[in-house]
Amino acid sequence: GVLMGYNKNVCKYVRKTREFAETVPGSHVTFVSNNAYENTPESLGECFERNAEGMLKNMAIHELALLVSFYDVTVENIESVTADKEFSSMQTLPGPSGKEFTDFDKIKFTIKTKTGKVVSVAADRCGGTDSYATVTDANGEEVFRYWMPDDEDKATVQKLQAQYPTAMPYFFTQDPDYVTVKERVAKFTATGEEAEGVATIGIAVETLRVAEYLTPTLMDQLK
Repeated sequence: GVLMGYNKNVCKYVRKTREFAETVPGSHVTFVSNNAYENTPESLGECFERNAEGMLKNMAIHELALLVSFYDVTVENIESVTADKEFSSMQTLPGPSGKEFTDFDKIKFTIKTKTGKVVSVAADRCGGTDSYATVTDANGEEVFRYWMPDDEDKATVQKLQAQYPTAMPYFFTQDPDYVTVKERVAKFTATGEEAEGVATIGIAVETLRVAEYLTPTLMDQLK
């Protein structure tokens, strides 16, 4: 479950973004995750109730796993977290049951670690279907953006959609990543070669701890 659930760890767009960032002095990476909910109280209220664990433990958990895996982020190593108040939005909405839920419909924040790393995450429940990552240079100018799915992935998606018309759409965009994860884990099992980038149970636990730390911290900043 952990290996497959955190498939973004081996995603092409994540790898390409990290590689590009290393070539840019003073670079800053932002991971952006989007869902395609309608921006209505009914649609978001249903989303908030069905995903009552909250956005950071649900939609943005994959980005938090990237931060834990590649940017030294742990609860103990976070020096500061700053919400982008202009971008972010928190609402209290009734779900289908009539009970009210408070959650982010969009959030953007920057984490600084005690070991000197800085990285940002943005997540928008009504932002569309594509995830991407950006690299900005020392002046804050965007110099790189890589999307998931890219053109190559889109061709694969069309093929798989025709083959499995009843499957959830996100399975198709993530199909290459599932293959990568399985190959690396199988190789590790067979030869002992490290399954590079693949999330471990330790990463998964720390990711949940980070989500639990960030949720009230960011909610306080947006009040």
